[in-house]
Amino acid sequence: MKALDWHRFLQAQHEQHGKVVFTVTELANAAQASPRVLNVELARLIKRGVIVKYARGRYGAVRGVSPEDVLPFLDTAAYLTGLYALHRHDLITQLPREITCFTNRRHNRSRERLSPLGRFVFVCVGPQIYTHPADGWTVGPEQALCDFLYLTCRQSLDARTLVTFRNLNTLDGKRLRCMLDRYPQTVSRAFQRLERFHSPLLVDDDQQLKQVRV
Repeated sequence: MKALDWHRFLQAQHEQHGKVVFTVTELANAAQASPRVLNVELARLIKRGVIVKYARGRYGAVRGVSPEDVLPFLDTAAYLTGLYALHRHDLITQLPREITCFTNRRHNRSRERLSPLGRFVFVCVGPQIYTHPADGWTVGPEQALCDFLYLTCRQSLDARTLVTFRNLNTLDGKRLRCMLDRYPQTVSRAFQRLERFHSPLLVDDDQQLKQVRV
């Protein structure tokens, strides 16, 4: 297949099936070539900027691939959280340099994985904190904040000095406080400091209703 044919194949797979990451076998079938021949072809395509290697044995287009697309091939038990999720939910202004992933598996020497999308950092957490999102690979905004506070507390850091928060008034205060029960008390205290700093942004729906009535 020529470079233009590969472009068309990748675009068609994305538009028709929402698929952006492929195994060597899938690409070999598309090219009607043996894996050995395809490996030589892939080296040429990567050098020409047509295809990118995102993980071991996983390739995709140069654009349109997100950490959510790649994470399942790195750790099926992991999910995206922390600063990456906070930025995706538009709750911080800084673009994170690392992609934080919580998992219930120990990666030991492979705790950090380099990728064209950035550095994936895997943090093994206990069952009380580990909560994989029911749909997708990225946690909701409330869980992302709790996880970030949990990480900063583990390192004895103050979250307020690390990033600039915004849009905290969009968080569900009641859900957030219920979620904090799963975390150590240090996380609750960190949240209270953050809440006082941004008060009165984090308000429960019930409290908002009382204010309206008054």
